[in-house]
Order: sequence, then structure tokens, then C-alpha cells
Amino acid sequence: MTHFFCVACGAQFAASAEPPPNCPICEDERQYVGHEGQQWTTLAALRRDHRNQVEAIEAGLTGFATEPKVAIGQQAHLIETPAGNMLWNCISYVDDETVAAVEARGGLAAIAISHPHFYTGMAEWSRAFGGIPIWLHADDREWVMRPDEAIRFWEGETADPLPGSGLTLVHCGGHFPGSCVLHWPEGADGAGALLTGDTIQVAADRRWVSFMESYPNMVPLGAGAIRRIVAAVEPYPFDRLYGGWSGSVVATDARAAVRRSAERYLARIGG
Repeated sequence: MTHFFCVACGAQFAASAEPPPNCPICEDERQYVGHEGQQWTTLAALRRDHRNQVEAIEAGLTGFATEPKVAIGQQAHLIETPAGNMLWNCISYVDDETVAAVEARGGLAAIAISHPHFYTGMAEWSRAFGGIPIWLHADDREWVMRPDEAIRFWEGETADPLPGSGLTLVHCGGHFPGSCVLHWPEGADGAGALLTGDTIQVAADRRWVSFMESYPNMVPLGAGAIRRIVAAVEPYPFDRLYGGWSGSVVATDARAAVRRSAERYLARIGG
């Protein structure tokens, strides 16, 4: 029995003798099946010619992304805190070198994930660090392709996944019903940072962000969803915003960037 990974989105599935017939995450309109049809891989196959790049981003924040690129090229972020370290979002690939790099930074106490396009290899990562908890919003429960006893489904508008760390999970909705972001008050030299995956997407012009239901298929969000996202993050001070890919960052004045980007978006749709 093998835990197969979807090549297009990176999600790992429950063990089976043969690859699953389809990937529901990719068949959903927020993603897509690759142009060559549904394809599968395994962790053993990836380990033949892949490795994780470790990127020092700022004090207390490290990025992990796989080369050659796997799935949509997601980046996971390791946040160091006095109460233990958190992995924000996840990638498919993990190996002994990756574990050693995390342990050198103080280990890993918990994982929290913004939405299903980052579920990827979450069970493999949890088990690599002794079965640590994985925090997912309950509104996205249906998109878990590999159930695991480490998963903690949280409900409501905020959660404290690592008591004493200062980290807060904030439910935003929008991209997925359960889409959330992570507030890190010690980020940006104490000015605060928001880690968003693509619940709030950093634009090519990194003074701006945007919001979509589907990025690859260019399906916009409505006015109500945009207002809800902005209202959800408004109470939290943050000068910097990190998206879900390497180099995806609004380096300063990020809180204002979210506000003015929402205003621009709403003006364009007449909202």
C-alpha cells in the first residue's frame, strides 16, 4: 500500500494499492487537472532527485521550498517562538536533511495550514516530528485526502495553536470557506507580520495584494467576501505580509496595502 501524491497540487492521499482514480482538489474549479491528465508520484520517487531549499527570510523565519519544483511550488514557513516552533503551511517533500535543518532551529511543535492547496504532505511532516498536531479549519474538512490522527479541526474565527507563542490563526474565508491567515506579532522586528498563503495574494507589484476564488482559472471573489477578509485582519498590527511562495512579500506598510488593494478591487467591480 502506498500514499500517492497528486503531481498537480501536491496533496497526499490515503494509502492504496493503486493510484486513486482522481484528485478532488484538482477537479475543483479553484485548481485544475494538469494538461497531460491526472498524474501521481510518491515520496520515494521524489527522494531520487529532489531536495528542499532552506531560505533564511528574517530573524526567526525560515522558508522551505522543493527543487525541482513540486506541484504549484508552495513554500512552507518555519516560525521560531519561545513556546516552540510552528510550521505555517506545508509542502509535499520532507527528508532527513529537512528534519535536521528544522531541528537545528529548535525543532517543531505544531503545523497550521491556510487552506487545502497547502495540505500536501502534512501527515508526513507531522510524523517526521513525532506526530505533532496539524491545525486545519473545520470548514475545509472535506478536502483532507489523507486523514490522520494528528489533525485538529478548529472552529470559529480565531485559534491559538501554540499557547504562549503569540501566534494567532485568523479565519478569513474567501478563497476556501475555511481559508485562514497567521498573525505573528514578533515578525518584522516587532512591527508584526501576517502570513497569508494566497488567502491574500501578493501581487507582482509588491506594494499591492489581491483576492480571488480561483487564481489559475481567474475566478474573482464578490464584494462581501473581500470585506470579510479585510475585517478579519483589521484588528491585528502588521507591517509585513508573506504569501505562500518564495519572494512573495509586501515588505513594509502591509496593513495599508491590504486596505487600499481591497478598495481598488471593490471599485473595479462596483462593490
